[in-house]
Amino acid sequence: MRPLDGITVVSLEHAIAAPFCTRQLADLGARVIKVERPGGGDFARDYDQRTKGLASHFVWVNRSKESLTLDLKQPAALAALKQLVGRADVLVQNLAPGAAARMGLSYAELSPQHPGLIVCDISGYGGDGPYRDKKAYDLLIQSEAGFLSVTGTPEEPCKSGNSIADIAAGMYAYTSVLAALLQRGRTGRGSHIDVSMLESLAEWMGFPLYYAYEGAPPPPRSAASHATIYPYGPFAAGDGGTVMLGLQNEREWKLFCDKVLLQPALADDPRFSSNARRNEHREALKALILEAFGGMTAAQVIARLDEAGIANARMNGMAEVWAHPQLAARGRLARVDSPAGPLAALLPPGVNSSFDYRMDAIPAVGQHTEAILRELGLGEAQIRTLQGSRAI
Repeated sequence: MRPLDGITVVSLEHAIAAPFCTRQLADLGARVIKVERPGGGDFARDYDQRTKGLASHFVWVNRSKESLTLDLKQPAALAALKQLVGRADVLVQNLAPGAAARMGLSYAELSPQHPGLIVCDISGYGGDGPYRDKKAYDLLIQSEAGFLSVTGTPEEPCKSGNSIADIAAGMYAYTSVLAALLQRGRTGRGSHIDVSMLESLAEWMGFPLYYAYEGAPPPPRSAASHATIYPYGPFAAGDGGTVMLGLQNEREWKLFCDKVLLQPALADDPRFSSNARRNEHREALKALILEAFGGMTAAQVIARLDEAGIANARMNGMAEVWAHPQLAARGRLARVDSPAGPLAALLPPGVNSSFDYRMDAIPAVGQHTEAILRELGLGEAQIRTLQGSRAI
């Protein structure tokens, strides 16, 4: 038995934030009914065709769901949705601000008839405030939340290589729904959850925010190196490989000089006698490290670092992550079905001894529409009428 077996989630979702939230609920056993537009469905289906003809974003966040197509501009389709919501435990939506409320799907309107219902609204800036109606895409939120100001090189800011603002919002929506389900178990009452991308990513900016507290200078953009700890970041080896390493304290600094650089006297160099001094003279120290590493392969550098107990990592590409020996050894790769056939998939983080995660198929557009409508009591004639009017 999985933790959310028997829980039904209806989601008016597109792109990443809401689908990532609901996919994780599905991982725990929830039945997730994804409401899509007839025809094309979630526009994230068309982002690319990189995964055997399917979109990489969509494959990632939509396994283990049922796809129900409804044209919510048509009264019959909206009525079917409201009937479905009345049977659900959770409603999640990340439509344009105000769109769900205009259809009568706000918590305020639904709660009197369905007091146990949990409604989770995900948006760029939240349900009120001066930015409520402002369009919000992941990169724009990275900018508004200050992420771009501390990420990149001194010359140019850089965005995250993944949808970090969407992911943050999806994670907080997911955990908020879990908390609401626990609370409902105690009180019998549902609740309203208002998650914004801005607030989610701002929470993740805690270190830079406090580092720059009360107008202090913010951490500088330092590419892949740590902004304030040195040496901590990427260093080239003689064979062209790149090694990531990080020192956290003075004990490790002395070991690094002795066992890795083979220059024990360097530990007492006044330029490098503390982290603050090493950070101040990072260019000089970088030159010394690169000179030492230049006569070794990346594997040899890593061997010395491991022997000295210095934290390090390889700078892997995507192919290396798919083939990562640690993921393989721990059995973290599974397979899921899809309209394009079986696909590899990472199991959710967190190995749990009491249940297996749900890893079901990625749905085709509208794959479950007729079956769900029959569950609601619609007859074949009614379904054919909806099909004829393109309401489904």
